[in-house]
Amino acid sequence: MDTLHSMKLFAEVVESGSFSAAGRRFGLAASSVSRQVGSLEDSLGARLLNRSTRKLSLTQAGRMYHERVRQILVDIDDANRSVTHLEATPRGILRLNGPTVFGRLHIAPHLPEFLARYPEIDIDLTLTDHFVDVIEEGADVVVRVGGLSDSSLFARRLAPNRRVLCATPEYLDKHGRLTRADELTKHTCLVYKLQSTTGTWHICCGESGDQQEVQVNGRLAANNAEALHAAVLGSVGIALLPIWLVGDDIQSGRLERVLPTLEADLTADETAIHAIYPHKRLLSAKVRAFVDFLVEKYQPVPYWEVGGAALDLVAAK
Repeated sequence: MDTLHSMKLFAEVVESGSFSAAGRRFGLAASSVSRQVGSLEDSLGARLLNRSTRKLSLTQAGRMYHERVRQILVDIDDANRSVTHLEATPRGILRLNGPTVFGRLHIAPHLPEFLARYPEIDIDLTLTDHFVDVIEEGADVVVRVGGLSDSSLFARRLAPNRRVLCATPEYLDKHGRLTRADELTKHTCLVYKLQSTTGTWHICCGESGDQQEVQVNGRLAANNAEALHAAVLGSVGIALLPIWLVGDDIQSGRLERVLPTLEADLTADETAIHAIYPHKRLLSAKVRAFVDFLVEKYQPVPYWEVGGAALDLVAAK
């Protein structure tokens, strides 16, 4: 029995969730994968997987073994690549996924430069606002805006995801400028539909750190930031939108920050923009090249936060 190969098969079964998915990656029948994992269990004298007709689950021994195997495989990969990384040329198809609006504004415009810099890389780009399972979709890199929940994935922070309260000067001239967070309840607010927190805005006082939840209402709720962006530019009401979307409008004066000394978000938890990828592709030259490229573009201060009123956000941190 090739123990290393069996370890790789076992890790793939765990991470893909089935013998058939692991078999497709290794070009084997599901029955062959099952037999080889069974042989590994026999050699160890321990059951690693609980099998049923509906799903697989790890035993206690399996969880412990998987953690050790995963680290061993990463170490082997690192050792192999450490010898050749200076000569390695990023190449191949980079399967990239990102959110629709952010991708259109802050990923797609940079791709021509990236492709010119790395002529042996081709990009397969998908923009969607649906949650993407990195492993199931076979993505090399997913740019995700918001919180992270899957600890089995590796993530690199690219930029903050700060939001601002904003409205047109015309709307504020007509309906009045705000001095307190609770005054938002008296205004027409444009609501982003986010499952359990629809209509709840979290306001934080920069000096004390105290948080206040404000339940807002309005005539428009949408699950798309561009729809809310168009509405706020049309003087429909007050919106809570990411600075990467409205930074140019604030700088130009088309939009005005509301309660500029306070921080606001859709959730009480800190959110950010990350590049996420499966651990088995951690050291891929094409993935490393692309993630480093985005870091170069977005850090240390994202360009969408530079200039005008957006600078207040940077100074506050």
